[in-house]
Amino acid sequence: MTERPPRSGLVIERVSAASWRTYRDVRLAALLDSPRAFWVTYAEAAGRTDEQWREWCATAGPTWLAYDDGRPVGTVGLWRADDQAADEVCLVGMWVATVARGTDVATRLVDTALTHAAASGARRVVLDVAHENARAGAFYARLGFRATGVVGRMPWDPAVTEETLALDLPIGT
Repeated sequence: MTERPPRSGLVIERVSAASWRTYRDVRLAALLDSPRAFWVTYAEAAGRTDEQWREWCATAGPTWLAYDDGRPVGTVGLWRADDQAADEVCLVGMWVATVARGTDVATRLVDTALTHAAASGARRVVLDVAHENARAGAFYARLGFRATGVVGRMPWDPAVTEETLALDLPIGT
């Protein structure tokens, strides 16, 4: 599939305590749109209080929102598990609204996360992608992510299998 021309009004901004409502709304839209792509269910996320959303946005790993002419159209984040190597980070929560798919929104979101990861000392970025989400798998492959051979299952639905992909970041980026 050929990407449509870049969005001239596209802005990527880091989520902050001030943007918690926008992030919440985008995250809930992502969970409704692509329920089998995330480790959290819509019901679980929708049950969070405003205070829990504010706290998450203030304390979670770096997360970004994409805005197209002021309208939020995507999100991505970085997260490190306690048992993960110090120079490795997970790319999580990637989602682009239907109206922005096929544009450069996804690429710009991931590029933003990868740039931040490299600047923070990460040398490897990993992510999980559901086997049934061939479009996402192909997108990550185009960016250079490669299968690691590690396969897991979605915690809330073991019928959804996922493969871990990895990208080694260039040294000195």
